[in-house]
Amino acid sequence: MSAVGTVSAVAGVDVRTWRAVEQVMGLPVSVALRGRHAGDAVGRAAWTAAVAELRALEDLFTTWRESPITRIGRGELTIDDLPPADAALVAEVLAVGERARVDSGGAFDVRRGPDRALDPSGVVKGWAIQRAARHLQALPDTDSCLGGGGDLACSVADPAGEPWRIGVEDPSGPTRVVATIPVRRGAVATSGLARRGAHVVDARSGRVPSALASVTVVAGDLTTADVDATAALALDAEGADWLRSRGRTGLVVHADGRLEVLG
Repeated sequence: MSAVGTVSAVAGVDVRTWRAVEQVMGLPVSVALRGRHAGDAVGRAAWTAAVAELRALEDLFTTWRESPITRIGRGELTIDDLPPADAALVAEVLAVGERARVDSGGAFDVRRGPDRALDPSGVVKGWAIQRAARHLQALPDTDSCLGGGGDLACSVADPAGEPWRIGVEDPSGPTRVVATIPVRRGAVATSGLARRGAHVVDARSGRVPSALASVTVVAGDLTTADVDATAALALDAEGADWLRSRGRTGLVVHADGRLEVLG
């Protein structure tokens, strides 16, 4: 586990920021802490607990190796065969996926391809990070931001305190930022094709989005932000209007480079 402490000026005051990164769920998951427990034993213990929870959820939900979710997908297990705690988690994820399928008219679906293989990855990443963030958000007098794969769950202890400032990458050049979003307590999720290729498709047709380059959603929790960003990208040309109909706040980057602000 790698970590580094930095000091940054906020409103004329030196604020210590402690950062760490760990490879979990096939991607780098990072944390930033500011304030009372930034980098001390209590803060590090909360980070360790967050990583441990992510690893446990990875073991339950991964589709890259044998896991309970792959066995459920093949019909070898049912949810009722799992330990009660695991069964509750799987039921929760599948319920989120089913709501997203209905809300998106089938564009988002945890069952993919002609064989309807079960793959809840589109729900699990943001949902898992949101769950793990609770360990960090419980730290007194400490601001936290936990992120992975374009998804971030952020919290500022003082409601009037300095917000986290989240940069939205330009999908045509990830070293550039097209917008900066201040967040005190909530989540930001971005879904796009620039980094991971054609991993999002319209489940109704199997088509890869062509009208939209990326979708960023800001919401109160990361499960909502991540699922809606992914569903909107899958909806492609309909995505921005769909988010607007749901009252979402965010930013859509069209394939032609045009920016569309929502909310």
